[in-house]
Amino acid sequence: MLKHNLTLIGPMGAGKSTIGRLLARELGLEFKDSDRVIEERTGASIPLIFEVEGEQGFRDREQQAIAELMQGKGLVLATGGGAILRAVNRELLKAGSTIIYLHTSVDHQLERTARDRNRPLLQTDNPRQVLEDLFAIRDPLYRSIADVVIETDIRPPRMVVQEVLAQLDL
Repeated sequence: MLKHNLTLIGPMGAGKSTIGRLLARELGLEFKDSDRVIEERTGASIPLIFEVEGEQGFRDREQQAIAELMQGKGLVLATGGGAILRAVNRELLKAGSTIIYLHTSVDHQLERTARDRNRPLLQTDNPRQVLEDLFAIRDPLYRSIADVVIETDIRPPRMVVQEVLAQLDL
């Protein structure tokens, strides 16, 4: 079932980076996080890019990074939570990878992101409302391109990795 690459999608706090690293190690593949790739290329943090260029500027950089990453093979990619907002990204990911949607509840997102200042969209008085609004918009998009959906709530990352491997029959 595995295409050229394996891509992890899902909301912030779902564990995409942690699980992606473990999965890549387990499969002997290279791991990339699209947000880290953008930060390395620009020399700026995601919050700074949002501040200077706005969400549109960040999404342009994200699209370019995904397009380049999907040209390779043998990669486990963790995307930013909003990468699926653009149809072109959804098409690129679907064409170049097997897609795992790491689903988590808003409660767990809040718990996992509570002290993280690198989440520009959550720097607000009501992060729960932001996460609920994002979920309403993004969950159908995640599901529309996912080959497999895995629940990550209250599960250790290694258990999630084992389920991914079992679901993909790897």
